[in-house]
Amino acid sequence: MSGVKCTNNHWIKKTCVFLTAIMLLVCTGCGNSAYDMPYDPDSVISGFNVISRQNSKAAHTFAEELCVVTDNVTNDETVDMTQAEAAILFGLNDCEVLYAKNAHKQLHPASLTKVMTALVALKYGSIDQVLTATDAVTITESGAQLIGLRPGDSMTLNQALHVLLLYSANDVAMLIAENVGGSTEHFVELMNQEAQELGATNTHFMNPHGLTQEEHYTTAYDLYLIFNEALKYEKFNEIIQMSSYETTYSNSEGEVITLSIRNSNLFLRGDYKAPENITVIGGKTGTTNAARSCLMLLAKDAQGASYIAIILKAETRDLVYESMIDLLEEIQN
Repeated sequence: MSGVKCTNNHWIKKTCVFLTAIMLLVCTGCGNSAYDMPYDPDSVISGFNVISRQNSKAAHTFAEELCVVTDNVTNDETVDMTQAEAAILFGLNDCEVLYAKNAHKQLHPASLTKVMTALVALKYGSIDQVLTATDAVTITESGAQLIGLRPGDSMTLNQALHVLLLYSANDVAMLIAENVGGSTEHFVELMNQEAQELGATNTHFMNPHGLTQEEHYTTAYDLYLIFNEALKYEKFNEIIQMSSYETTYSNSEGEVITLSIRNSNLFLRGDYKAPENITVIGGKTGTTNAARSCLMLLAKDAQGASYIAIILKAETRDLVYESMIDLLEEIQN
């Protein structure tokens, strides 16, 4: 043992043996007793994974300022969420959970997927890089939101992100994936890698646009983690606050195509009004037959405090906005 020098003196030898035994007990612990960890790092609930990362010295800075929820936090007297499958309302300034219903239930996200698409594009792409369309932009699914891109058409990533987040164009999602990821498959790998790194462990993506596909799912809580990360990018914040956007891009023949779009978010259009003293900053919409109507928002109160609100699988578009107004009213209660 280092630090303990024994001599031939009989008494000192006994002392050395005693000290050695004590030090072994200190180093090895007390017997075979098992101690339960307060949180399971392998839990399927993303909130547990976030907590375990918060408590881990190896990743001390991860998620120090994130909201954590593992159960429902509801007020049925003031919030009617009977027509939606899942919903959350989190205060970002103080990490407060104001409302949570089925926060960790795996559901189809529809075009809320595109927030992750934008996040990966901003992280791995260059805002001024020119994207050229391949055959991947040809989407034939009935009802899919498109701007009509054709192979050979080109625009910058900056333009594409505006169209992706405001108009929710699925062909533009494929344009971004092919060019930033080198292939759609690799881009989707980056999406799933990013989800895992953020602690969004109940999430799995199969495409960059959110059209219904088996094994493409997420949760309200995981979408909060993804949206919260995307908000760290100035360009993302800038885009989601816009009510409309106009631009031009080139087709395969070099002709100039003019594009004028409006934000799909009806709060930003003025069709719906947030509760008094609450301002909707921006967000993302999503609708498919499987996902129904979904809505994600960044909002602020009169004091400037920020909130993230998400509703998944509301039965209709009107109901998702009406339910969101109810949810936002919780900020002032």
